[in-house]
Amino acid sequence: MKDGRPFLRAACAVALLALAPMASRAGSAQDASAARLELLIPRLMKEGDVPGLSLAVVRDGRVTWHRAFGVRDASAGGAVGDDTLFEAASLSKPVFAYAVLKLVDAGRIDLDAPVERYLPGDYVRDKRISAVTVRRVLSHTTGFPNWRPEEEPLKILFDPGEKFSYSGEGFVYLQKAVERATGRTLEAVMEELVFRPLHMADSSYVWQRRFEGRKATGHNAIGIPRELQRPTESNAAASLQTTALDYGRFLVAVLNGTGLTAKTFAEMLGPQIQVDESCTNCTNKKPGRISREIAWGLGWGLEESADGIAVWHWGDNGSGFHCFVLGRPKEKSGVVIFTNSLDGHGIIPDILEASVGGKHPEYAWLDYERYDSPTRTWFKDILARGSAAVAEGPVQAGKSSAALTEEQVNRVGYWLLASKRVKDAIAVFEVNVAAHPDSWNVHDSLGEAYAKDGERERAIASYEKSLKLNPANSNGAEALQRLRAQAGN
Repeated sequence: MKDGRPFLRAACAVALLALAPMASRAGSAQDASAARLELLIPRLMKEGDVPGLSLAVVRDGRVTWHRAFGVRDASAGGAVGDDTLFEAASLSKPVFAYAVLKLVDAGRIDLDAPVERYLPGDYVRDKRISAVTVRRVLSHTTGFPNWRPEEEPLKILFDPGEKFSYSGEGFVYLQKAVERATGRTLEAVMEELVFRPLHMADSSYVWQRRFEGRKATGHNAIGIPRELQRPTESNAAASLQTTALDYGRFLVAVLNGTGLTAKTFAEMLGPQIQVDESCTNCTNKKPGRISREIAWGLGWGLEESADGIAVWHWGDNGSGFHCFVLGRPKEKSGVVIFTNSLDGHGIIPDILEASVGGKHPEYAWLDYERYDSPTRTWFKDILARGSAAVAEGPVQAGKSSAALTEEQVNRVGYWLLASKRVKDAIAVFEVNVAAHPDSWNVHDSLGEAYAKDGERERAIASYEKSLKLNPANSNGAEALQRLRAQAGN
């Protein structure tokens, strides 16, 4: 029999030649996408007042491009690099959920068991707690609030399983159960099940000394740096410190189903419940229209379209960081975006479009202001021109825009207060009171601004009006009490 190797070599050569144009086209497309992002992101950061950003792009089940932009701190400087740590905020939740699902596969936890099986006692004094299962925690259908007032007991506000309502408290409750079931701290569990296997060397739910000098500083909505946070206690819902590159490695594992059985992987990606289009925190809201495009799986938001399912999650801890992750399991592609600014979500949709394409209805649901929205444009105009811009109303591109909502105008007022533009803030709140005289909230905001300006009597009058409209306004009642005490002195 003749040696077939020459034939095989020839056949392989033909196959490689056939594949070469495809590989070249794929590479060219990736290069073009990277080039667009290189130009787009600095412009968006400048226009959107975002000091620093880091992202990782996933293609074909691997991180193919990652890049850092801007500075860690708007005042102190320091370039953002691949090793710069960001607060993942609620992007902590999918990582914890992944570890929980690995425990499910290992038989350590039952997905449909009541969480109280692993956390006995009176942590929640409500007979409905037996209906709060691991599955319902991961799909945000527990009935818990997002966060409870400090020192108050955890309560169930609607029947578990009845509807979606985003809850950090549910994840902390499950964290306590995981720690008890495993006999280990959350950090030790995450290190064993996630960080080491996925080579996430720069990730932790608590502060580590080796992170010093590498973490980005958070900034508020007007670009003022916040105090650097060094969490000493782990929180499964919110305390993850990580890099975009590390989180990109995690996203790759999720898209590939690494470490999970086929059954559990399918459960994670399976819609558990559709969300209400009108709310993310829905404990006290009447049911609205159910979304056809946004659902929740196990630890992940799900974007449903003709292109299939995409997993996603957003992060916003209020301390100066906005972040977002999206992945498409079918194509094994996606993107991770971290910013050190409370303006981050204003520019992230444009980065999503440039990096992964498609429409993303979740951003309409999350309801963040775009960097070029009439609200942001009016705010910047006031910063530039002061009272004249307040009197003229919101202006965009030289043309009058649609009227802003009560909430949007109030938002501008608070941005101005944070900028120490108290007189301009008062003018904005007065505009809002004139437009919405029956809103207790705008009278409360105006009272706060008057108080900051030392106009005690006008502040008292505003708070009195607010409380007349809403006697349950405890914040206003406390402020009014303080002001009257000061007047008495």
